[in-house]
Amino acid sequence: MARTGRKNPARRVLIWLVAIFAALTAVLGGGVIAGHASWAPKLALDLEGGTQMILAPKVEGSSEINEDQLNQAVAIIRQRVDGSGVAEAEISTQSGRNVVVSLPGTPSKETRALIQASADMNFRPVIAAGDGAAVPVASRTKEADLPKPTAKPTNASDNNWVTADVYKAFEALDCVNRSQDKQERSDPAKPLVTCEPATAQSPAVKYILGPVEVKGQDITSSTFSPVQGAQGSVTNDWGVNITFNEAATKTFKSVTERLNQYYVASQAQGGNDPKAQFAIVLDDQVISAPRSLAVITDGRPQITGNFTEQTAKALSDQLRYGALPISFDIQSEEQISATLGGEQLRLGLLAGIIGLLLVVVYSLFQYRALGFVTIASLVVAGGLTYLAIAILGWTENYRLSLAGVAGLIVAIGQTADSFIVYFERIRDELREGKGLVSAVENGWKRAKRTVLASKAVNLLAALVLYFVAVGNVRGFAFTLGLTALADLLVVFMFTHPTLQVLARTKFFGEGHRFSGLDPARLGAVPLYRGAGRLRTPTEKPAVVRPRNTGAAAEAERRMTIAERRLAEKQGELSGSSKGSRSSSGTKEGK
Repeated sequence: MARTGRKNPARRVLIWLVAIFAALTAVLGGGVIAGHASWAPKLALDLEGGTQMILAPKVEGSSEINEDQLNQAVAIIRQRVDGSGVAEAEISTQSGRNVVVSLPGTPSKETRALIQASADMNFRPVIAAGDGAAVPVASRTKEADLPKPTAKPTNASDNNWVTADVYKAFEALDCVNRSQDKQERSDPAKPLVTCEPATAQSPAVKYILGPVEVKGQDITSSTFSPVQGAQGSVTNDWGVNITFNEAATKTFKSVTERLNQYYVASQAQGGNDPKAQFAIVLDDQVISAPRSLAVITDGRPQITGNFTEQTAKALSDQLRYGALPISFDIQSEEQISATLGGEQLRLGLLAGIIGLLLVVVYSLFQYRALGFVTIASLVVAGGLTYLAIAILGWTENYRLSLAGVAGLIVAIGQTADSFIVYFERIRDELREGKGLVSAVENGWKRAKRTVLASKAVNLLAALVLYFVAVGNVRGFAFTLGLTALADLLVVFMFTHPTLQVLARTKFFGEGHRFSGLDPARLGAVPLYRGAGRLRTPTEKPAVVRPRNTGAAAEAERRMTIAERRLAEKQGELSGSSKGSRSSSGTKEGK
């Protein structure tokens, strides 16, 4: 009964692993049947090829675009392309005048429109604000309680802008786990439901915004500087300074008069009315939503609050360049082949296969039949990684680049390391005279800490590399981190349970010479009798004669001082070892 009780938990874990495989396969298969996914991972520009467009920027009027404006335009295009779900795109400038956009595959009509459109910045009043997460379906407002406008709105902050459909969209919007689908541009004369993404200083927030009241083109300048105190002294806080043109100055004065009334009323009641806020919206996404603490009559508002020098500069740049009415003409468009091509991919895969074969050969040579557990673990880890990459390609539009393939190849050795650490811990236990069942459990306790520490370092390195790197290097870091997670799952849910089961088989449990767990070859001390049995204290120690001199030397080297002295008394050490010990003693006696 004891053996069955130890075996069943391992088998249950293996069943759970099979269930995970089945679930991932079913998810991907459902996407394939629906026509939205593919069994093969999506490939990036360097492996698949795609479309290259050369864009010529144009500014309304006769003004010329400078280098700073062009760099900001590139940043806006990159943000739009990433937001539309196109991964591994390459965007750069050409000759200080044009912008080159290279996209994998063939871009859709919507993606082309996003790339060509000018930056759309405007100012909208806030009508309502809430936590960025979507409201659970069961908790959403009932149909009978949804807002019903009673009259036409009188200003942009009027609650009558909020219809039942607008409020439904507000409750359903999830700003924490946002979809990559890019929506069409909003109508400036209608309300907007949108997000302010999370930052290091604040969580994500969602808003219902009123119609546009001031356009971004009305900004004449934007700077950032330290905030001055009441007595004119400079503080450690930073602020963003905006200057509007003459027409917008009048409009902004009337807007801040209305917003300031909401602010004063909310302060009197001890609360914070979101209607006192004025949202700055770039491409239908809120980049800042400050409160109006005073009436601005000169068209020179200052935005303050929790800014560092870097964040103040970033917002200032967005206001200065994001407001420019820059649009793009597609000068040329052509299909490009894979920049690295099939030959480089073939060589990369060949390198991976050679590395895998070397690991297999080493495992079988070093661990014999136990090496097949390593091979099976690598196959399971590879299957999990493949399914994850294919599903991410469907759901997140992740594309596998050659750098990502390199990360997978490097991961083969790192994954094998985990199994080697575990096997060596088991063999150490056997050398100390433990039975195989006990050696598996004790070896796992010792190896588990090492494996967790190793994978924590791998994950930390992958995360740092992902966030500080640019371009294809991020693809390398991503696959490196993904395989580290797959390795942990396999070691805990496949390798260890499999060895728990194999330890109770005759072939492994009795230490067959081809099992890789032969105590004589491992140089075990004379405590192990095979089949999980240990010598009792009253038994005379059985002499285990190693089958070769190398094993004997290994056994003697691993003995403790107490074990060595006991073995000397019983005459179990080799003559050379005793001679060496005696010679040493003579020298010490002198």
